[in-house]
Amino acid sequence: MAKVTSKLQVTIPKAIATQYGIEPGDEIEFRPACTEIRVVPPRVTSRRPSLVERLRLFDEATARQREREKSMKITPRPDSDRGWTREELYTRGTPPRPLGEPPVPKKKR
Repeated sequence: MAKVTSKLQVTIPKAIATQYGIEPGDEIEFRPACTEIRVVPPRVTSRRPSLVERLRLFDEATARQREREKSMKITPRPDSDRGWTREELYTRGTPPRPLGEPPVPKKKR
């Protein structure tokens, strides 16, 4: 556990400083978090890839996925009798209405 000095300074343990890349001279941030104080280490600045680079990375990932899919053995499911159809999912629980009749508006809660 670290002690707070008379100048309100805190020493960060060496193992934690090394683990989070904190070096002498770095500015760290103290953020209030309810009843605790969160110490935020310095961020490593990373540049955001350009649009062209992001599109290139996306195309490469898509090509890799297509290669993986070629080696997969995906067989379509045979139509089975589940006792319901996909279309019934959209009308289940509502009484059938004659063709041309508008839907019944939902009640407000």
